[in-house]
Amino acid sequence: MHGTISHPLLLAQPLPTILRLAGPTTAVMFLQSGVSIAEMYVVGRLGTSALAGFQLVFPFLMLMTMMAAGGIGGGIASAIARALGAGDRNRAASLAVHALLVAAGFALLWTVLMSVAGSAVFRAFGATGETLDFANAYATALFAGAVAPWAMFALSSILRGTGDVMTPGKYMLLASMVQIPLSAVLVLGTAGWGLGSWTGLGIAGAAVSMIATSLLATVLMAHRLWQGRAGFVPSLADRGLAGAAFAPILKVGLISSLSALLANLTTMLVNFAIKPFGDAAIAGYGIGARLEFILVPLSFGIGSALTTLVGIAAGAGQWDRARRFAWTGGMMAAALTGTLGFAVALFPGAWAGMFSSDAGVLEAATHYLTRAAPFYALFGLGMSLNFAAQGANRQAMPLFASVLRTAIAGVGGYLLIVAWHGTLPDLFWLIGLAILLYGAMIAGSLVVRPWGPR
Repeated sequence: MHGTISHPLLLAQPLPTILRLAGPTTAVMFLQSGVSIAEMYVVGRLGTSALAGFQLVFPFLMLMTMMAAGGIGGGIASAIARALGAGDRNRAASLAVHALLVAAGFALLWTVLMSVAGSAVFRAFGATGETLDFANAYATALFAGAVAPWAMFALSSILRGTGDVMTPGKYMLLASMVQIPLSAVLVLGTAGWGLGSWTGLGIAGAAVSMIATSLLATVLMAHRLWQGRAGFVPSLADRGLAGAAFAPILKVGLISSLSALLANLTTMLVNFAIKPFGDAAIAGYGIGARLEFILVPLSFGIGSALTTLVGIAAGAGQWDRARRFAWTGGMMAAALTGTLGFAVALFPGAWAGMFSSDAGVLEAATHYLTRAAPFYALFGLGMSLNFAAQGANRQAMPLFASVLRTAIAGVGGYLLIVAWHGTLPDLFWLIGLAILLYGAMIAGSLVVRPWGPR
């Protein structure tokens, strides 16, 4: 019955609880980053054109993943958490079914969009000949099976919303560990490794590997969920299919997905702005920005824990507790990302030198790291509080901060270089300012207008 079942996380201490919930998700994120690097190596053995085609598709794969895990996934986790915080397990069971339907719908949308427009988009980015053929082959196989990763992330988000991060963590870790050797065999075959005569599936093998391992994790998590280990079994028996049940998922999920889209758009616009400075500048910026791939798992791991903890507290009407969780997690993320940012800003060559010895590349990377990295504490703070806002169902300011970041770094940076003939260091200062304002606005809004009952 609604309001009669108290969730155990309502009694937990913030710091140890955040650490316990953030650990598995952070580990999965880091391992998946490693999978991406390993697949680049495997696909690279097919040749330069194959690697270029793979890289053309990668931003779209990342956008879909960010939407499934952090966007719509955040909406799912926050809706489940608020229902359980209010003690309404029947509502949580109904929301779980609606969440899977939402995930299936978005998977179909991605499949249709990429099958219809994918090739034209790749040509617009300059792909021709073999590069275009490889991009089409990879994208066709990957997005035809989009339902697999979407189902995996939806089930993971349902379990995260209950406070169970160990189950999705261990199954997704298993899937990631299987994906690397499976990709190696499916892409290059046994012949590519001197173990037989089968030549493999080519670049499509990387997509098949991801789909297969996502299905593996999906089946394992579904089995766990339908055993009732989350405290409920997904069901429509008591409530039926209702449009109102989609609202709490989509309200948070669509706004968060838009934030993910804006983040990708910012990177694209910055790349366009840097083009006049040549390949060395583009490569240097890429090396500097690559550091954010380390910051994202840290912030996402803590942030995903905050979505659940804040959601449960908000659902129970314990807004003081919700804010305490948010600030504790936000300061943790700021400390971790800020420490890394300051270290790299002081010694930029230690990071950039790992990827290149070209003087022009190193100079551009140094310009970026010494101007943007000192503000990474605000990046971690803003991103973690953004996830906390999902749990509180207070997404307006995080979305506005994302729009402002894109306007300053992306649109402003492009105009600075193309229209006003600014310098590369000027552009990187602007990116640093955008990061600072992004974190400061999200944190400041929570100070000026603390979350509470509407």
